[in-house]
Amino acid sequence: PDVKGTQDGWLNRYLAAKGTCAECNNPFRAVAMTQQTPRILEGPAETVAMNTLQEFTVRATGSDVQRLEALYKTGSADLVHGTGREMFDAVKMLKAANPQRYAPANGAQYPRSQFGQRLLQIAQLIKSDVGLEVAFADVGGWDTHVNQGSATGQLANRLDDFAQSIAALVTDLGDKMGDVVIMTMSEFGRMAQENGNRGTDHGHAGLQFLIGGSVHGGKIHGRWPGLAREQLYEGRDLALTTDFRAVFSEVASKHLGASRLDALFPGYAGSSRDWLGVVG
Repeated sequence: PDVKGTQDGWLNRYLAAKGTCAECNNPFRAVAMTQQTPRILEGPAETVAMNTLQEFTVRATGSDVQRLEALYKTGSADLVHGTGREMFDAVKMLKAANPQRYAPANGAQYPRSQFGQRLLQIAQLIKSDVGLEVAFADVGGWDTHVNQGSATGQLANRLDDFAQSIAALVTDLGDKMGDVVIMTMSEFGRMAQENGNRGTDHGHAGLQFLIGGSVHGGKIHGRWPGLAREQLYEGRDLALTTDFRAVFSEVASKHLGASRLDALFPGYAGSSRDWLGVVG
């Protein structure tokens, strides 16, 4: 935190710290459904970033090798972090999985929004058994400084898309959710009090939602500070009670099996005593 020159993200540090293993050379071990690799996955370990699975297969299964090699030379920085050989391997694996014929299970209906479709494609990768270990998707539209709304309005619309998309993913994965933890995060909080434009400005603290087979769900973890003016930070923001690295490190250890937490979170003095018991 507050070290602006940091060049890598903790999820990439996790991938790198795990070292050599059979699955570590898998080109689809870590996937970001984004145009560019997000900071959380930046680093030395190989990752894949792509807008859509179909775009990846169309762009990467051209009529000849020269087209693929040209794509690698011009776009590898955000398409595949690694060698050309790993990119070719990724193309073959994705083509064999045939994601274009995917049908969601259990009556799951993904929203047609960008976020909903990104989660649908993450489900495709999980079910295709391509060795996916870490997946990333983002959803914007939370900078609601003006006319935010509550039960109706732009905030309600964003929350509805967010909730329906995650609910569809959980429904679609079914029993596979036993091996999955969905963790949400934001780089900024929102004020607890309304501003003069019927919106909220950036705030001091925020929250995280987690869901998954090993998550102790259906409750608030940690200390709830309250919303009364005297309970707010400087009378306007939610008071900070939990270092976000306590949540990240608990998930990394209990769910991902990470052991070198000092390598994932350099300078973090916390320990398992600070964990909230979010993950079983």
